[in-house]
Amino acid sequence: MNFDEAFKLLIGHEGGFQKDPRDRGNWTSGKPGVGQLKGTKYGISAMTYPGEDIENLTLERAKQLYARDFWGKAGADLVPDVLRYDVFDTAVHSGAKRAVQFIQRAVGVPDDGVIGPVTALAISHVDPYRMLARFNGHRLDFLNDNPELWATYGRGWAQRIAENLIGA
Repeated sequence: MNFDEAFKLLIGHEGGFQKDPRDRGNWTSGKPGVGQLKGTKYGISAMTYPGEDIENLTLERAKQLYARDFWGKAGADLVPDVLRYDVFDTAVHSGAKRAVQFIQRAVGVPDDGVIGPVTALAISHVDPYRMLARFNGHRLDFLNDNPELWATYGRGWAQRIAENLIGA
């Protein structure tokens, strides 16, 4: 899977503009009720991009941001093909550093959030499907660790991960 293919799949999950005041990503500060409520569009959040005009964000601009700040920073090109979309999707949803930490946990190396030579070597020695299962286990564990958000968004998050696994 390459970036363009992954981007097309991701946009199917991310959709259009929303401005839910309960979602910390919709606030420029990352805290509900603090800063400006600018929303999220195509998965691009006010919390991550406080200077962007979220409501008027174009799909092309979102694609540029995704390539630079999520696909590349999460090392999606460095993992087996079967895991690339999940890494990209996680980077968008939970941050590129966290996606790398889940890769590292899946291959059994210290989770510093940087793909260096130790992580790269470990990636090459783990069965890709085992890595995929472990990666998504760590992802679900992380998401479920916040009971308040899980109660509101957990079903959708779990469905998204299930669809990714079915698609693998």
